[in-house]
Amino acid sequence: MTVRPSRDPAAPLWRGVVVLRVVTWLFALAVAIAHHNGFQRPWLGWVVIGVMAVWSVVSSLAYVRENGRRRWLVIFDLVLTTALLLTSPWILSEAQFDNATTPLITTVWAAVAPIAVATRFGARCGVSAGLVVAVSTGVARANVDIDVIRDGVLLCASGLLVGMAATLARSSAEALARALRTEAATAERERLARSIHDSVLQVLARVRRRGLEAGGEAAELARLAGEQEVALRALVSTEPTRSGDTVDLRSALQLLSTTSVQVSTPAGTVDLPAHVTEELVAITREALANVEKHAGPDAHAWVLLEDLGDEVVVSVRDDGPGIAGGRLEQAAAEGRLGVVKSIRGRVDDLGGTAVLDSAPGRGTEWEVRVPTTMRDGR
Repeated sequence: MTVRPSRDPAAPLWRGVVVLRVVTWLFALAVAIAHHNGFQRPWLGWVVIGVMAVWSVVSSLAYVRENGRRRWLVIFDLVLTTALLLTSPWILSEAQFDNATTPLITTVWAAVAPIAVATRFGARCGVSAGLVVAVSTGVARANVDIDVIRDGVLLCASGLLVGMAATLARSSAEALARALRTEAATAERERLARSIHDSVLQVLARVRRRGLEAGGEAAELARLAGEQEVALRALVSTEPTRSGDTVDLRSALQLLSTTSVQVSTPAGTVDLPAHVTEELVAITREALANVEKHAGPDAHAWVLLEDLGDEVVVSVRDDGPGIAGGRLEQAAAEGRLGVVKSIRGRVDDLGGTAVLDSAPGRGTEWEVRVPTTMRDGR
């Protein structure tokens, strides 16, 4: 039998489940041979041992293949294990039940199903599965003593530890894959940047320099060439990185940099859900468009991104003339609060806050705060 290499980072744990299932079945077989003379229904005991053998083979063949670790199969594993365990009262005699050293018909084979559940679904489900088997053990024995409690604690602890290991393996593999993709993208951007620097960027820089020297209409062309040079540099040096359903807000905002707009961001990525990043970029664009419209083409703007852990803060400030006192109230009364209403409406939809600070002679500043609890999927 040829088995393809598994892409599941928890594959070693699945192999451990297969080995453990085989070893525990052999132990259960040895126990049945040692105690079958005392069974009240020996035939039923051998039927259960046979079913355990068949399921051990079927589940092992499934678990060694990545496409065989289906949700329903793992859940059925737990259900079948519990059902076989609960046949013990019809197999063991009263004397064997009174003897605490006589195990149930499934013995330690029953501990494998909670470990499989933990490997497939994580620690929480692993603990729950261990609790199900522990309760079933108490029901089968019709007694809850220190041995049953001890076995229950061990089952739940095994599910917890294996589930944590499986989750950690998968999250580590995902982080490594994300880092490798980022490294590859960075290398490609650096290669592209070198190529563009030797051609397009040098031409734009030359046009800007000569246009400024010539003055007149050429100066306007120089300004446009300068803006395109800055935008192109930002494009080849920064690309919004996507990982699953998240997009890096830091790199997305850096693409807004021009000769008149300076963008300052943290050194690391600021990954947020794609729709949150898109909305924050749209909000920033609206604020910058408002700067160009009301502060004039010669105004400068600064965009600052801060990642505070539980929230991100995007500030957009300009050196324009500012807004006179009472002007916003008058515009609102006349129904002309377009950009302000649009920005605050978008921020409200994200569960954040937007504060506008402006006064004549000291420019205008937007401060947008959005919570980042969505990073944990809450």
